[in-house]
Amino acid sequence: MSSCFSDGLLIRLASAHTVVAFTGAGMSAESGVPTFRGNDGIWKNFKPEELADLNAFLRNPALVWEWYLARKKIISEVQPNPGHYDLAEIENRFPSFAVVTQNIDNLHRRAGSTRVHELHGNIERNYCMKCGALHSNAEIFAHAVVPKCRTCGGLVRPDVVWFGEPLPMDEWDGAVRVMESADVVLSVGTSGVVYPASELPVRARRAGAYLVEINTDTTELTDRMDEVVRAPCSGALVELADNLKAGRIA
Repeated sequence: MSSCFSDGLLIRLASAHTVVAFTGAGMSAESGVPTFRGNDGIWKNFKPEELADLNAFLRNPALVWEWYLARKKIISEVQPNPGHYDLAEIENRFPSFAVVTQNIDNLHRRAGSTRVHELHGNIERNYCMKCGALHSNAEIFAHAVVPKCRTCGGLVRPDVVWFGEPLPMDEWDGAVRVMESADVVLSVGTSGVVYPASELPVRARRAGAYLVEINTDTTELTDRMDEVVRAPCSGALVELADNLKAGRIA
């Protein structure tokens, strides 16, 4: 049976020490998580500046929380897809493996990945804007209105990065470190249009990494790739994991 991956990639993986999976919305779309872009994306019905923006939240917290509660409930009901599980399996095959994700759905961790850098936050977490106290989704779901902090009464917000906000520095620094030390980077299901996350594969290539794109569509990163696999994310990752298990790699 022919492989969608080149022999060159398999040879590189055989000697790789550090492998990084750089994932975007296409990775989670196969689990049923709505994407922000594309014909069926969340942004088709809402303007992002009305919802994912600090000023919008302060101006109309009820509207923003209504949208995030809907997203939280969707994500709480979906499950990791085979691609998520196979990345967790692939992690065990290399001395160093990390996931750098732009997704906020926590599906990588739920599937078993242990080294995950979440560039845009995690929708399963919430915190008080006044005192920083953490609040679980269970607490948030119990509120019919905008949740207030149980400790100080401040506004509680989802722990995600909104438009105009900086990325969390610890996550960004960790992502830069693994990218710049990577032998192979798998760019999975990302459009490559969100800055500064889109800069990471470029940094990896400058440092000598072999870049592989797994996506059904051409992206902003395609021209920078060493290898392109036009296939659904989960199917390609299942094949890659099968190659590892069969001993074709490592």
